Amino acid sequence: MFEQLGLIGCGLMGGSFALALKEAGLVKRVVGYSKSPSTTERARQMGVIDDIAPTAAMAASGADLVLLAMPVAATEATLQSIQQQITPRTLVMDVGSTKTDVVHAARSALGNSFGSFVPAHPITGKEVAGVEHADVHLYRNALVVLTPTEHTLAPQLQHAEALWKALGCRVTRMAPETHDTAFAAVSHLPHLLAFAMMNGVLAQPEAAHFLSLAGPGFRDFTRIAGGEPRLWRDVLLANKKEVLAQSRHFQQALQQLEQAMLADDDQALQALLTHASDARLHWTMGQPPAARTPA
Repeated sequence: MFEQLGLIGCGLMGGSFALALKEAGLVKRVVGYSKSPSTTERARQMGVIDDIAPTAAMAASGADLVLLAMPVAATEATLQSIQQQITPRTLVMDVGSTKTDVVHAARSALGNSFGSFVPAHPITGKEVAGVEHADVHLYRNALVVLTPTEHTLAPQLQHAEALWKALGCRVTRMAPETHDTAFAAVSHLPHLLAFAMMNGVLAQPEAAHFLSLAGPGFRDFTRIAGGEPRLWRDVLLANKKEVLAQSRHFQQALQQLEQAMLADDDQALQALLTHASDARLHWTMGQPPAARTPA
């Protein structure tokens, strides 16, 4: 049981976290701060937070648990503003989609309090943003990746793992760099492609007509292009090296398909499609795939 959650960022992710903690009986009081006063007021009205703080530092004051739930680009400045509020018993976490940059920002901003910070990435969310979409069940059955460093304090890491598990999450650990490489492949690049797909259609004179004909395949493929642009701008820039490396892998795979089409090589095209189709049909989210021979 935590006495007070200092919630910095009262949107979808932060709001859902606060609701989940309250439902599980894991926190007595939630004090929230967001840059937009209307957001924190809405969060208070919804029962997401109990009190409004005018600054991030005041939200963290007296808190034994602090959650940063804002764009990753704001991590360093936010941590600098609350550094004086962190005590040896404080657990500080984030929910950012990138980790190497977040760890670097925390190391720079927190100084001697760096050990209290446990970087976290819950693999969940919605394509809509805002506290009005906060969901008490958002984190249930989600995978949460923790990326502790050699300076992370053992008690804080243990508390973080126990907390996420108490919310019904599956928890794993990995190095920040490994995290960013993996999620560039399975999250960041797919979002980039979905945005590019929408822009590619919208750039054509017949875009409105084309979109009126689109069906479930287009809907499903482009769903994540409805994500918050500012959030994904920060993620893509923060992890650009790994995302661009994954983009090159994608371009090579696309070129293989295009070359088979240009050559009217139906056997090569079918083999490439079968390789992808078979892997996708046998894939289960959260489980490693069986070893397969590369196409």
